[in-house]
Amino acid sequence: MPDLPLLVIFGASRGVGLELARLECAAGRRVIAPVRPQADVSALEAAGAVFLRADALSRREVAGALSRISGEIDIVSTLGGKADDGRRADDEGNINVIDAAVETGRARRFLLVTSIGCGEMAPFRSERAIAAFGAAVDAKTRAEERLRASGLDWTILRPGGLLSEPATGRGLLSQDVEMHGSIHRADVARLAFRALRDPATVGRAF
Repeated sequence: MPDLPLLVIFGASRGVGLELARLECAAGRRVIAPVRPQADVSALEAAGAVFLRADALSRREVAGALSRISGEIDIVSTLGGKADDGRRADDEGNINVIDAAVETGRARRFLLVTSIGCGEMAPFRSERAIAAFGAAVDAKTRAEERLRASGLDWTILRPGGLLSEPATGRGLLSQDVEMHGSIHRADVARLAFRALRDPATVGRAF
């Protein structure tokens, strides 16, 4: 396999993004993590990643962060959540990253982590899931749609309920639209690690 380009992870200060940064750094890959001004970066630094300060809800800051990184890049976004003003990183933040990636002309792969229930999975959501997470899932779907239309070599991962426990090694990639369940964040990171190295995952949502 050719040498992998530098990996840029948005959302790496915690959760799946942080777990992926740890895996990639341990494998010897260079990782840069744009993080919010207030984010705690101690875990990222301990993993060996480099961080930049950038608010994903600012198109200007996202574009500025990517402009400071030279050469070909792979990009992963695990962004989610809602700001105090009601704007969502689920759609607005991810779309800012997708659009900035296109503008660079240097993004080789783009892997987006969203959620079960997005896209073509929407008809299989339960009423309870819609009530609890519907707005976030709809926002993530808008980000997925922008990515699909971007012209980038994309892969989408849609994990179920996320658990903060050690990896089990039993995570799997499926295209079953009725799939439900939970998964450990560390297992999602392992699947992302594999997907970034597998050309067969390009243009597919799992």
